[in-house]
Amino acid sequence: MNFKQFDYLIALAQERHFGRAAKRCNIAQPTLSTAIRRLEDELGIPIVMRGQHFIGFTAEGQRVLEWAERIVADQDAMIQELSEMRGSLHGRLRIGVVPTALPVVSRLTLPFCENYPDVTIAARAMSSLEIQQGLDNFEIDLGITYLNNEPMSGVSSALLYREYYCLVRARLDNCKSPVEKITWRQAADLPLCLLSPDMQNRRIIDAAFSAAGCRASPQIETNDLADIGLHVKTGKWAGIVPRHVLDMLDLPTGSETLDLVEPEVSYTVGLVVADREPQPPTAKAMLALVDGLREDEIFTC
Repeated sequence: MNFKQFDYLIALAQERHFGRAAKRCNIAQPTLSTAIRRLEDELGIPIVMRGQHFIGFTAEGQRVLEWAERIVADQDAMIQELSEMRGSLHGRLRIGVVPTALPVVSRLTLPFCENYPDVTIAARAMSSLEIQQGLDNFEIDLGITYLNNEPMSGVSSALLYREYYCLVRARLDNCKSPVEKITWRQAADLPLCLLSPDMQNRRIIDAAFSAAGCRASPQIETNDLADIGLHVKTGKWAGIVPRHVLDMLDLPTGSETLDLVEPEVSYTVGLVVADREPQPPTAKAMLALVDGLREDEIFTC
């Protein structure tokens, strides 16, 4: 067996389709199928349940997949560590980020890339559940997510910042409103556009409404923060977002931003990395960088 066979197996697990997996690996589909059949012959077990289309993995195949993910991840970490020993860390750092934390990414990647110019970074928006799965199956090296709400299992963490929430809406006239705050109960009566329930931020918002003794029924739900800004721009809907994401929303000039109170809610956001050894050197380097920064250097919410 060889590492290529493991790469093909992992691609098949992620794509759930022989053709797409082969395309991802830049090989022909028969080449991928033959490589996996050879792996089955070498191990003496069936790995893939076959039909007219990809069905899934056998119980033995699932265990082979788990070992393949670990072996390939350890191989990458070994290559990174050897490059670091030669004086310049090389490799790739894969980061999963909850959408509300996307504005913080550039605050980290700028100093990181200044210190490690030979490392490339791939950051993508993921739900907190997807981040947990990505860490478990070696698809990402670290995540940026909530620390004190729905805590993850099997991870180590480092604090980045604290998140506070506000309501945004278009101002209906040119006069500045004297109101700077709004209660969660008052907000529940407004026509709202909120993130969808699969996002942890939405579950935090729902919990705040519940703590205020009410329940919101948003007319619009979306998994894109920018879409909230666009709906606020129409003048019909209000949105609830973390205060630090306001700069990334295309809000109309003169929009109102009101702090949400009764209760006042905040949650911590930080880096999470799988609690196992050896850790990828690129992930350890990012954790070390964050450990040396003050919270106000990372983000002021």
